[in-house]
Amino acid sequence: MSYTTKVSTCSLNQHALAFSLNLANLKAAVDAAKADNSKYLLTPELSLCGYGCEDHFLEPDTESHCWEILAELLPSTLNCPNFLLDVGMPIVFNGSRFNCRVLVCDGRIVGIRPKTVMADDGNYREGRWFTPWCRGVGELEEYLLPKAFIDSVPGSSQRTAPFGLMVFRTSDGLKLSVETCEELWSPESPNIELSLLGVEVIANGSGSHHELRKLHRRLELIIEATKKNGGVYLYSNQRGCDGSRVYYDGSSMIVCNGQVLRQGVQFGLKDVEVLTATVDVEGVRSYRACRPSFRMQSASHSCPREQVNLESMRAFLPAASARRDLKPTDPVELTFSTPEQECLLGPACWLWDYLRRSGGSGFFLPLSGGADSASTATIVFAMCKLVMKEFLAGDNEQLRRDVVKVVGEGAVVRTAEELCNLILHTTYMGTSNSSQQTLRRAGVLASHIGCYHLSANIDAMVSSVVGVFTTITNCRPSFESAGGTSVEDLALQNIQARLRMVLAYMMAQLLPWCRKRKGFLLVLGSGNVDECLRGYLTKYDCSSADLNPIGSISKVDLKNMLKFAAVEYNLAILAEIVAAPPTAELRPNGAKEEHTQSDEADMGMSYEELGVFGRLRKISRCGPVSMYRKLLHIWPELTAQQVADKVKRFFFYYSINRHKMTTITPSYHAEAYSPDDNRFDQRPFLYDARWSWQNKVMDTLASEDQQGLC
Repeated sequence: MSYTTKVSTCSLNQHALAFSLNLANLKAAVDAAKADNSKYLLTPELSLCGYGCEDHFLEPDTESHCWEILAELLPSTLNCPNFLLDVGMPIVFNGSRFNCRVLVCDGRIVGIRPKTVMADDGNYREGRWFTPWCRGVGELEEYLLPKAFIDSVPGSSQRTAPFGLMVFRTSDGLKLSVETCEELWSPESPNIELSLLGVEVIANGSGSHHELRKLHRRLELIIEATKKNGGVYLYSNQRGCDGSRVYYDGSSMIVCNGQVLRQGVQFGLKDVEVLTATVDVEGVRSYRACRPSFRMQSASHSCPREQVNLESMRAFLPAASARRDLKPTDPVELTFSTPEQECLLGPACWLWDYLRRSGGSGFFLPLSGGADSASTATIVFAMCKLVMKEFLAGDNEQLRRDVVKVVGEGAVVRTAEELCNLILHTTYMGTSNSSQQTLRRAGVLASHIGCYHLSANIDAMVSSVVGVFTTITNCRPSFESAGGTSVEDLALQNIQARLRMVLAYMMAQLLPWCRKRKGFLLVLGSGNVDECLRGYLTKYDCSSADLNPIGSISKVDLKNMLKFAAVEYNLAILAEIVAAPPTAELRPNGAKEEHTQSDEADMGMSYEELGVFGRLRKISRCGPVSMYRKLLHIWPELTAQQVADKVKRFFFYYSINRHKMTTITPSYHAEAYSPDDNRFDQRPFLYDARWSWQNKVMDTLASEDQQGLC
């Protein structure tokens, strides 16, 4: 006998503690699912309050407000027989706080399911706020609902709800259960046991951030789980910037027996995206029954007696006389963004969310004519492209209101370039040390993307500061090329960089006034992850900003992104910028057209080498000696002593510059070797930079290894 049901999942752009916004998004999702005649709607992790509340989870108000908006949601599950709504919120039970799924049907809470595995690595600190639930499936307790919640639900007689890991069973035999985010990634995922218990529909409400090349792994886990065990798997993910450095990339999906039936947009600007599929429950049972290994293992599992019973979730054709099952949804072809698209579109969506929610009227960027600032400008242009595509489509009323709020009521925008002119403000801040080529490249790029661009010579600012110093100390510093010391030379370079930051903030405050517009501009930084790792930046220079879209993207990925954007957006100047050697242009250069100061020469290592160092240090957790051992195999063309010297040089500069990460601009998180001290990379900022013991061990090993090779 056939059995189909309609189920829905969604991507929601929830914002931490923005309860009114979150409620509106949830209601819109419920309305869309009900319009599709769905029987079940899954929403993202902690969807009532937003995933990124962090230490606000410790405040009782956060849970209280979740109960308040849950009471507002309850009526939406009435007048729609057997419609099951699954939302997320924090709940304190028996003195511990749990990250919970709350399932609601016909105006009643039918179950509260706490999370069992905490996400406590990288960007996550769930163990700081939540306790993992340690009991097995079916070991349920009764949770006494808060009196304020009971009183706010007119006519409700419910006083308690089951609490624990539960299986929902319908009157006609369908079994449904849930897991939460990190549980999918854990070695013993709950979906394994649930499948062996005969659960046909498993749902995962998630808050999974974007990271380069991560979507492949997420899809792989879900597809493989349902391919191996059979079943329907719904995945719901948060979308957007909900208050921190990470961007949640949506990509919600519905998978059945290893085939993807629905896949959501990865980088989208809709606050609410609902995906609905008709799933073949009998097909799941048949799939499992045809797999001998599944039959043998499931036979030893018995579903707990203590289950939560629901009415039928079966879906028929709309006509009452035609009691036939709906046609199951056909599989779709998977789509993936390339790494170049991820580098471009992820930060672009993050910037749009940040801009519209901050109340700002645009961005200010010091545009140097180099690859890093060009990358930041291109990301903002990509943001404008995405926004205008959605704006002109005309079906996103929230985005239309946001655009009007940002650019002002009277502004008329028809193209991405026009929007970019209103939003992005750039200035080339040159000195006598700057080249004509970088000035030209900055101007050409600005004209092609349409941003509001100015050029300035800041020699007068530099001379004034140096003059004040000379007056105070009666000492006048000089560049090495003019007979000065390396200390003088570095100080003169740094003052140029720092003064650009000072001017940037003044421009950000006053340019809207100059253009007779309201509001303020957010200052954008443009330091890449490799330079941050090496510390190749001036503390409090123009790497200090309000936001840094590229702070966790490598130089290699940025160059590939620029090559992609050069073709995608017909910006030939980007290819020229990529081809130009990276240079800070802070030392005198004579009359040469291209500046001869080289970033890689100054750093003493290449950007490619920095990427290798970064991945070994963070992802592979290598200290100096273990890094040396691994690099012997990665760089076989080098002698053992050359490898040791490179490792020593890296750790020396990493150590003496680590303090800069304590003040680094909040950056879009994209790369797993980000050195962000503030959240992602919990390492000291004061080191013994000599690494004397480690270096002695490396030198000994290098000598022995070299003799072994001879």
